[in-house]
Amino acid sequence: MLTEALQRRLAERHEQSRYRSRRLLDSAQGARIVVDGREFLQFCSNDYLGLANHPQLVSAMQNAAATYGVGGGASHLVCGHSSLHHQLEERLADITGRDRALLFSTGYMANLGTVTALMGKGDHILEDRLNHASLLDAGLLSGARFQRFQHNDIDDLERRLKKLPLEGLRLIVVDAVFSMDGDIAPLPELAALAKRYNAYLMADDAHGFGVLGKAGAGSSELFGLDQDQLPVLMGTLGKGIGSFGAFVAGSEVLIESLIQFARPYIYTTAMPPAVAAASLASLDILKSESWRREHLQCLIKRFRDGAAGLALPMMDSETAIQPLLVGEESQAIAISKGLEAEGVLVSAIRPPTVAAGQSRLRITLSAAHSEADIDRLLGALNKVVPAALRVAPRVL
Repeated sequence: MLTEALQRRLAERHEQSRYRSRRLLDSAQGARIVVDGREFLQFCSNDYLGLANHPQLVSAMQNAAATYGVGGGASHLVCGHSSLHHQLEERLADITGRDRALLFSTGYMANLGTVTALMGKGDHILEDRLNHASLLDAGLLSGARFQRFQHNDIDDLERRLKKLPLEGLRLIVVDAVFSMDGDIAPLPELAALAKRYNAYLMADDAHGFGVLGKAGAGSSELFGLDQDQLPVLMGTLGKGIGSFGAFVAGSEVLIESLIQFARPYIYTTAMPPAVAAASLASLDILKSESWRREHLQCLIKRFRDGAAGLALPMMDSETAIQPLLVGEESQAIAISKGLEAEGVLVSAIRPPTVAAGQSRLRITLSAAHSEADIDRLLGALNKVVPAALRVAPRVL
């Protein structure tokens, strides 16, 4: 019975053009990768600064492995919290301007652990409708009264806040940079609203940390929000930083509370110390090589200008995430395959990751790309995107 039920569900995914398949990567991350035995110019990685294969990160990991070994061995609270983990937490706290930071093995675990540790029965969680799945799952699992407001809609959020009873804690949760749309949450307005209605603000800065802000400290730096205005800040280390893992930064009381109550932190083996060493090396580069962020911004502008000139149906984003809105699943797959035939790799994003009728090509740019790479991407898009999807040319 179980096998038959699963086969029906899989067949339905195929029929809906929503079936997902893994590709076999045979190279390090970079502007060019080898997938299924073929080299592609790729625009689908979250390695925004081009650090995932940087020799300094590789060397730091190798040297640390020679000293600390491979496995973390135990949870942080048993005997797995190494001096490298501790150094990384202190560096992250300093970079983000927070009292302390706490490492988690993944961003999913950080979000799940934080929300469920802070909120419970009788409390209130309000989340943006386009939040990452980990935040939505965390809200549902917390036991708190959970509702979703319209995307980046301050008025809708305020209407909901006004209707809340006085009892219980209130937590507003948003992606700082939305992973599938690439737009940025109005964090200053959200912080002001949180203060007005006695709520706390949490931002998932997975796609902003390392990339946004003059020093790469992310969305909180971009908007100049301190620990009081943005008390719960999550960031990941596997995207802009090019390593692996995640962290939550905030007050002393917040971090101590997570250590005591965040189950995904308490009951998980610590990440390998060598991974923490690689992250520390990446943070050094983040400070010394600001040209990476500057180059990335130039590439984003070049792509946006070129896409506008070709009347491509781009969504409104000024970040490294540049979604090309297609609509139907089958057409998104067809365009992705067309690009693949041109030697360009871009993933088709379909429901349930995005809403029905909102399938898209999620194009991601990296500091590892050159201007010539952007021009090749634009040429390939111009060749494979059908005329029916084109929009009126506009100047961005």
